[in-house]
Amino acid sequence: MPGSQYIALSGLRARAEQLDRLSSDIANIGTSGYKGERQGRVSAERPAFNDALQTAIDTTSGATRLDMSNGALAPTGRPLDVALDGPGFFVVKTTAGDRYTRNGHFTRNSAGQLSTEDGGLVQGDTGPIALGTGEVKVAEDGTITAGDLPVGKLKVVTFADPGRLSLDGTTMLRSCDQPPQAVAAPVVKGGSLEQSNVTVSSRLAELTTVSRGFEALQKTLSLLMNDVDGKAIEQLGRR
Repeated sequence: MPGSQYIALSGLRARAEQLDRLSSDIANIGTSGYKGERQGRVSAERPAFNDALQTAIDTTSGATRLDMSNGALAPTGRPLDVALDGPGFFVVKTTAGDRYTRNGHFTRNSAGQLSTEDGGLVQGDTGPIALGTGEVKVAEDGTITAGDLPVGKLKVVTFADPGRLSLDGTTMLRSCDQPPQAVAAPVVKGGSLEQSNVTVSSRLAELTTVSRGFEALQKTLSLLMNDVDGKAIEQLGRR
């Protein structure tokens, strides 16, 4: 197969991966704390199989980065909903280790501890937070009270390069070997949630561009294949 066809095929593969990413972003427009991903494309020289392919270059997906711009804050009036107004992440202890999130839709587990809906324990400055009894309130500095008694303070951390965090599920993030750094003065909004930072208009515009590129490469590949097949049939017919 000529190198030009390899290039077209690799371009199709890269755009198919982009379409998968865009579909995930669009599906999570309504997910609290969701962060969209950005991904570039790079050229990758392929090892030469023979003289005809020595100059062939593939198109492949580049590194992904999270878009860490803040989403809008929406009031919910629910005491266990919290949002960060500014930098930082809540810390959640899971069976796979510590994870980080901007999704503050928390709940009370059967043991009376503050947790995520899938069972991860939300961490305070001294470990898991036992809510006890009474009305729960969250102050702007992250201090949680139940009734009139303080029961803990939300642990809020950040990273040197938050865009390099990687998704672990929908809104949970892995640190990727970056050490967490405590946020000295986090601003926590009780009774609110941060909305997804993905907008319908931006993703539909990108989806249109990627889809058109995919279709153009399909047509190019079809023309290349037909040209090769036609020449092969013509040459064989002459023999």
